[in-house]
Amino acid sequence: MTELLTATRMRALERAAIDSRTVTGLELMERAGAGVVEAMYDAWPALASGAHRAVVLCGPGNNGGDGFVIARLLAKAGWKVEVFFYGDPDRLPQDAKTNHDRWGALGDVVHLGFPNAGEAVQTAFTDAARHRSDELPAKPPFVVIDALFGIGLTRPIAGLDTVMAHMDCLARFRDLNKSRLVAVDVPSGYDTDTRQPIRDTRPGGNPFPVIHSDLVVTFHARKPVHDAIENTAVRVVVKDIGLGPFSDLKKSPPEAQNR
Repeated sequence: MTELLTATRMRALERAAIDSRTVTGLELMERAGAGVVEAMYDAWPALASGAHRAVVLCGPGNNGGDGFVIARLLAKAGWKVEVFFYGDPDRLPQDAKTNHDRWGALGDVVHLGFPNAGEAVQTAFTDAARHRSDELPAKPPFVVIDALFGIGLTRPIAGLDTVMAHMDCLARFRDLNKSRLVAVDVPSGYDTDTRQPIRDTRPGGNPFPVIHSDLVVTFHARKPVHDAIENTAVRVVVKDIGLGPFSDLKKSPPEAQNR
């Protein structure tokens, strides 16, 4: 039996670790970002050497903070990295804001706000495709990192309709465009615990509620949604970020779920 961790229980584990002063939130975020990069290299070994290209989509919470860490690590490895941010940097959680600023010392942050959200991302994807066409046919694909929304999402994603549409097109034709899609913790748009896409049911609501992924990298333990999305096209990888000493917290009912 593999225990599945709910969003509430995962946050409790992280809070217990930070409150114990054995690790800081920044250290956990750094470990998470490094875990994603490591999982990418394991999934696609050709990415582990040479200069490649990544588009990183960062959201307004700690998931976005993980994205800024990933961007920084890839840039330091020689990658060409473009970072897009949805939210207000002054309202980011403290650790995410720190990593936002750390990335800002290395590269630009393009704001994903109306009306340029879709145009900015589309330009990035087009430039990435052009970059590939200038290389040898064996050149590895470019990577899109979804660090928009993590385990805490409870309502439909708003304000990113054109971005979601672009991402859906990218996913549908990934074999042609040679892109690789990586989600941090949970693909944006899913309810972690109910395992369902959070759809906008209003008239004219966004018909693309989730961002699809090839690789999902989660932390410490699988969450309920991972059982729903994992199939032959989606690989879920769990990375240890050092929460083991606090794992007994997850055994308290009713939050823990099993399969």
